[in-house]
Amino acid sequence: MVYEYLPNESLEKFIFGDKGENHFLGWEKLHEIALGIAKGIEYLHQGCEQRILHFDIKPHNILLDQHFNPKISDFGLAKLCSKEQSAVSMTAARGTMGYIAPEVLSRNFGNVSYKSDVYSFGMMLLEMVGGRKNIDVKVEHMSQVYFPEWVYNRLDKGEALGMSIENEEHDKIAKKLTIVGLWCIQWYPVDRPSMKSVVQMLEGEVEHLTVPPNPFASKDEMRAKLPINRELPTISE
Repeated sequence: MVYEYLPNESLEKFIFGDKGENHFLGWEKLHEIALGIAKGIEYLHQGCEQRILHFDIKPHNILLDQHFNPKISDFGLAKLCSKEQSAVSMTAARGTMGYIAPEVLSRNFGNVSYKSDVYSFGMMLLEMVGGRKNIDVKVEHMSQVYFPEWVYNRLDKGEALGMSIENEEHDKIAKKLTIVGLWCIQWYPVDRPSMKSVVQMLEGEVEHLTVPPNPFASKDEMRAKLPINRELPTISE
């Protein structure tokens, strides 16, 4: 296989890199990268003859060229299905813990579909906003351990998102990425937008976006439905 050379490595380096190094790309560039990834996933879902479900969207699998244009990589877990197919069959869960949609782990949440990629994208988007893993036990306050829930509560109360924001424009970008990310990580697939809608939200004004329902309102009940055994078996299909 021949790949183009992507000198800026993966997005992971610029989100979780050594805090002593100046890896922050700036809010405008983060927005461009998020929009580029969204358009890439939307193409996989709608632009090809068959729908391609990636199943492993995460910062490590987003490579950046010399101009920081994002390229989606690593299709080792991808699955093909027709565009008319509303759900895909799967013999075992696939993906990376922390980015796997609930329905991939337990069918109690609904069928596995292209909406599973939407969930993974949303989790990655929130990591881009927070500049940290969504689950971080090293934070000072326990309430911040699970970043998506912490940032939703801040947003819902109209409080500052607590990140390195220098002006009103940066605040608007951070708020937009946060709102879109929270729409994408709704527990049930039916409540998540399509990637086409995600692209439209990212291209629009933040004033036109509505804050989504709280995906963590009944988190204890939801998490109780997830399988206790988190080991993901190898898939041979």
